[in-house]
Amino acid sequence: MDLPISNACQLMKSAAANLGQVIHGKEEKIELVILALVASGHILIEDIPGIGKTTLARSLAKTIDGSFSRIQFTPDLLPTDITGINIFNQSDSTFSFKKGPLFANIVLADEINRASPRTQSALLESMSEKQVTIDGTSHVLPLPFVVLATQNPVEYHGTYPLPEAQLDRFMLQLDLGYPPRDLEERLIIDRTTSDPVSQIDSVITLEDLVRLRELVDHIRIEESVSNYLMEIVQETRRNPQISLGVSTRGALLYARMVRSRALFYERDYVIPEDVKTLAVNVLSHRVLLDTKAQYGGVTREKIIHDILNSVKVPR
Repeated sequence: MDLPISNACQLMKSAAANLGQVIHGKEEKIELVILALVASGHILIEDIPGIGKTTLARSLAKTIDGSFSRIQFTPDLLPTDITGINIFNQSDSTFSFKKGPLFANIVLADEINRASPRTQSALLESMSEKQVTIDGTSHVLPLPFVVLATQNPVEYHGTYPLPEAQLDRFMLQLDLGYPPRDLEERLIIDRTTSDPVSQIDSVITLEDLVRLRELVDHIRIEESVSNYLMEIVQETRRNPQISLGVSTRGALLYARMVRSRALFYERDYVIPEDVKTLAVNVLSHRVLLDTKAQYGGVTREKIIHDILNSVKVPR
């Protein structure tokens, strides 16, 4: 742990400020993206088209000076279209592996729910193991490796809902939403270039990001705070409106996210505010509502808020 806490905090805030030059008026959402990036997590954005999801992914790749690829998911997309394929060379009768678009630091999986379950499942190994296996041979993906997936919450015709096992592999879910009116009007007046990403520079290196991720492991969670976190997780498993609560994987990712937030605010320890602030974005997509709650208009976010209000915050 050779990176001081103050330097780590500065790197994270520099990255957030860099994204803020392109994604306007969304400081809280940008902070969540940076936290997940440093916590080694994947991100699911559920929002309407045209509000900056692709721009965010490209800006993130440029901010960390990493490689970027975009996969437009469609119903006819095959697993090998994203992982890569072995190609036969007739000249020497051998096979050579041609890498697919998954071989990048930041991968934008655009409209992921439009692909078939077979193709969606091809992402599972890459998201968990940071590798893909083709014809029995494993190929390691470049590190760091982050999947930023999007899905449209309005148009569900011809889509395949993500299974719980895949949702659980995303560290957090968020929406960007429209920018405030004054900022949107300013964009109309000021934006004269079609590609705002070209206006920003890299502010941290891939090596810096690796060091930040190592530092997250050293952030302390005091026993009363860990008990608070686990009580929230346990309540998702006991709540009568939830048929499937947060998994052990979800609890571990939750703990890593709160450590990342502590680092963002220049602390080497977690406080209850870290746990409470991140609960909705980290936990809501991991719970499955029972049938009565689903058709009764109850949202997963509201249930998580209710759980937060019912669990005593440690002093």
